[in-house]
Amino acid sequence: MTRDQMLAHLRTANAVARDAVVHGHHPFGAVLVGPDDRVLMHQGNIDTVHHAEVELARRAAVAYPPQFLWTCTLVSTGEPCAMCTGTLYWANIGRLVYGFEETKLLELTGDHPKNPTINLSSRTVLGSGQKKIEVHGPFPEIEDELLAPHRDFWKR
Repeated sequence: MTRDQMLAHLRTANAVARDAVVHGHHPFGAVLVGPDDRVLMHQGNIDTVHHAEVELARRAAVAYPPQFLWTCTLVSTGEPCAMCTGTLYWANIGRLVYGFEETKLLELTGDHPKNPTINLSSRTVLGSGQKKIEVHGPFPEIEDELLAPHRDFWKR
């Protein structure tokens, strides 16, 4: 997957995140991209426990065999938390692309009770496992665009 393709998919995930907000959910979005660069499924955030990446990885694990998922990419607007990263790992998704780091989100959310962030990078979580999952991110050139839905949301 080229950098331009990653950026395009990050923008698609951001559209999913914006749609999640319209429906009263947290502004996170994720897409699953197949080896042919097509979006196979997408998922917005639901709530504090049902994160976009977790729900997407679980749905993907039911819909596709592990060998196929190893050739796929989970694209997320923000760096997945430890729970989401672990679910991606167990679902056998072979690549992660994320737009902004968890630390950037923490700057916006502070101690918001609906987003008690964990300071544990996805690279650290994945580096603790036995599988060599490819990780790409952050993408500073579109960080502002991806963080935009969060700026007002967490002030509520």
